[in-house]
Order: sequence, then C-alpha cells, then structure tokens
Amino acid sequence: MSLRLLVHVPSQTLDLIEGEQLLRRYVVSTSHWGLGTDLGSNKTPTGRFRVAEKHGDNAMPGEIFVSRKPTGTCGQDGDPADHVQTRILWLEGLDPENANTYERYIYIHGTNAESKLGTEASHGCVRMSNLDVIDLYDRVPVGTLVEIQP
Repeated sequence: MSLRLLVHVPSQTLDLIEGEQLLRRYVVSTSHWGLGTDLGSNKTPTGRFRVAEKHGDNAMPGEIFVSRKPTGTCGQDGDPADHVQTRILWLEGLDPENANTYERYIYIHGTNAESKLGTEASHGCVRMSNLDVIDLYDRVPVGTLVEIQP
C-alpha cells in the first residue's frame, strides 16, 4: 500500500495515511493569508501535489535553513521571522491551477512558531513542529502524494 498525506485546512491538521488507515495526525499551520496559487501571494495552494524533494537529513531539531541549506543555528519561538527549520519536503503541484507550487517554494517544514500551530499563521507553506516534521520526513519518500483540502 502506498502512503499519502492529507492537509485539512479547516482543522489545521496533516494526516499520514496508508491505504485507508490513518497512521498519524499532526497539527500544522497553513497561510495567514488564506488559500491561493498566485506568485508572491504567501497563500497556501490547494489540490494535488507530490513531494518533489527532501532536504535536511540529520539536521538538528530547530536548525534554520536558508535556500534549503542548514545554517548551523536554531530558531526560537517568539522570533518574528518565518524560519524554515529542521526538515523540508518541497511540494510540486500536479493540477493545472497549482502547477507553480514548486517555483513558489511551497514546503512542509519545521517552524520557530510552534506556539501558533493549529492556527493559520504561515507565509504559504505548511508548518509543523520540529519533532513532528522529523517523524514525517523519516516516514515518507520522495514522490509521496499530498492533497491540501480547503
């Protein structure tokens, strides 16, 4: 059976599913600006995607990434910056309306704003706690299908 991910925006959750069985439910944050696919909108796209690339093997929990490269420093909750931390699952859109997702750098990633998980707080990506994104990263391969539901 194949793994898939389901992001449910109203509940701010991400489900890891194998076949029809729910393996794990994570709390996430999608965009503070809502849903959409326009370049520069900072909105979370909806539809069907796949994990195109994974970055962050063995990075320490909380490590900040810049241009998908670890920096050796960790972000802290309360820092107003929207850091990409710990692990990155880079999404590629599979629908005509979300085909620009990869070039928009839409990721599933760890965050320094863990206190805001469960609320719409990101700048377009799907944020997870740093420990949860490590767990997810270790479970899903490149090519895993992802659906983001409005």
